[in-house]
Amino acid sequence: MTTPEESPAPASEQHAGTVAALAEAIRAVGKGGADGAPAAEQHADGPTAGGPTADGPTADAQRQAALAAVAEVLAVGGAPAQLAPVAVAELGEGAAGLLRADPWAVLSLPGVRPEHADGFARGLLGAEAQPGDPRRAQALVTWLMEQAALRGHSAQELATVSEALRAQHVPDPASALQAVLEDGRVMPFQEELPMPPGSHDEDEEPPVRTLLALERLALAEESLGEGLVRLLSTFVPGEDVQDSDGSSDGDSSDEDAEEAEASDEDAGASGEAAEASDEAVAASEEPPVQPGPAAWEAAAAAAPSRSAQELVRTVAGSGLVLHTGGEAARAEPAALLHAAAGLGLRARAATWTGQGRDALAALLPEGSPAAGRIGTLAELLYGAELPRAVDGTLPLDVLVVLDAPLLDVETAATLLEALADGTRLVLSGDPGGLWSAGPGRFFADLLAAKACPTVASRTPDFGPIGELVSGVGIGELQPVDAPDKEVVILTAKDGGEAVHRAVQLLTDSVPRALSIPSEQTVLLTPGHAGPAGTRALNAAAKAKLNPGPGRFGGFDPGDRVVHSPALGVNLPGRVLDGDAQGLHLELADGGRLTLTPQQAGKLRHGWAVTAHQAVGRRWPAVVVVLPEDAAGQLTRQWVYTAFGRAERHLSVVHAAGPALARAVAERPATPRTTRLRSLLADQ
Repeated sequence: MTTPEESPAPASEQHAGTVAALAEAIRAVGKGGADGAPAAEQHADGPTAGGPTADGPTADAQRQAALAAVAEVLAVGGAPAQLAPVAVAELGEGAAGLLRADPWAVLSLPGVRPEHADGFARGLLGAEAQPGDPRRAQALVTWLMEQAALRGHSAQELATVSEALRAQHVPDPASALQAVLEDGRVMPFQEELPMPPGSHDEDEEPPVRTLLALERLALAEESLGEGLVRLLSTFVPGEDVQDSDGSSDGDSSDEDAEEAEASDEDAGASGEAAEASDEAVAASEEPPVQPGPAAWEAAAAAAPSRSAQELVRTVAGSGLVLHTGGEAARAEPAALLHAAAGLGLRARAATWTGQGRDALAALLPEGSPAAGRIGTLAELLYGAELPRAVDGTLPLDVLVVLDAPLLDVETAATLLEALADGTRLVLSGDPGGLWSAGPGRFFADLLAAKACPTVASRTPDFGPIGELVSGVGIGELQPVDAPDKEVVILTAKDGGEAVHRAVQLLTDSVPRALSIPSEQTVLLTPGHAGPAGTRALNAAAKAKLNPGPGRFGGFDPGDRVVHSPALGVNLPGRVLDGDAQGLHLELADGGRLTLTPQQAGKLRHGWAVTAHQAVGRRWPAVVVVLPEDAAGQLTRQWVYTAFGRAERHLSVVHAAGPALARAVAERPATPRTTRLRSLLADQ
């Protein structure tokens, strides 16, 4: 069987742990937690190496006994002892008894595949381990659904799951599925399909399909649909306030504003009270008076571009708005945030990464009332900077969420649950980029459902890189004029040559020709394995830039790394040093983090990352490596995202042959099966 060190975490651990890991990340990074303790002291994954346990000696003795019992059961079944700690963590201290009663429960552990579980069951049960065992079918269905979730599906068609069971030699898939559905961990749903073309019979029943979904994903998707409908149905726009002369609040002249300000001063309102801090405004239980149409129109007229003006006007009249556009279009949500804050509303913006937060803040006008109101999504949902209202919701009038395509259904549901009735939610993102690492296609489904207004930016991404990326977005891969070497295409005959050329660009050509240091350049490739995957590229980059013996679990001070505490959460940084407590990192987004030895075992070097690890970030220079074995992984989405990570320079080391052009023209995205669009249609 595969050991935990050799395999990724299981789907259940990765998906169910995403929210918790985001919370841990925000507690441990940057400013620290609510009490301001250093990051190293706030790690939520347990005691540091060599320190006492939090539960005392009795709990430690019980855990040791549980580990010994599990190790004994694993040995009987022929499984590696390294699985014992993971089994106790996943299945609890009664894991030994559970595995004896149901050997196929081992399939829920990291790296375990059906053939491994079958071998383990034969070791424990002997001839009694049969392909048709109901326990086997139960474990297989859950495993298949979790694997589908890892590929982005929030649901699967019944026929697809049945066929997969048949491929695993389950003799009666229909009966097996019936038993699994009765257990409740997997839920069935009927979904109507569009009528076939040419059908005119009004009495004809529309075709339907049966979908299966893991309980947690089914509940999250339904909660998400209900939350979106709730925001739309509870939104109440403000009304213009009529002055004594009949003019509305949005029609006042500058002179009127000065008189009103003087009147406020005469009434005893101090300047300090009028300019209350963002924290005080956010924490206030009394929401501000909602501005009326005239005030919103005045704010829209002051916006810096036509697209920004359209966005402000649309948000004035709807509780849910979608905004689409590329990198240059991010100025429009910034203008909206500035306008909403200027109207006295409790407005906030959230981005996927700290780099995105800083970039959006830089787009605000100098002295903007929205300054300080931008944070990451993790900071918004799990940080203490913005106190919750009495009912647990975020005290906000307007929330602008950038990078919205990166929201999986569970994180999106958590976000919607945190918003009070009547909050304006603006979801902004580039529909051409990669979807979430977790299951679902939230933003794409919402666009397709046409359930709310959508503002499509007319602001193009400028320059040769913007021109190239825009072409990819419509399925065209065309050469661009790059007089200052903004875009360079290099060919390679195989993966080995691709690695050599990429590292040469990283360490020599780009720094020398463009004065962009290696620290500001990243290598992007489709996968981790293969002759030009991240492992091969990182090994070559380390040998060139920071050679060393790997003193701390394979890492040396100065190594570039990426910490991935959960699926879709990637924190780039640099190794500082290591000691008995663990490995100390300095993160690119600010702050420091200490990883225990066990956590450090899952750390990766970060000179080269995948495009999925790079979402939400940009670098001055990007080298995209396309090895000859990349054909099956390339889609238009992937190419669009990878090319779009570059700010000033993009090099493409191309060994994929015609597969690149075919992917851009013919493979928009890898399909995902979801339920959100039909849920919105039903509601």
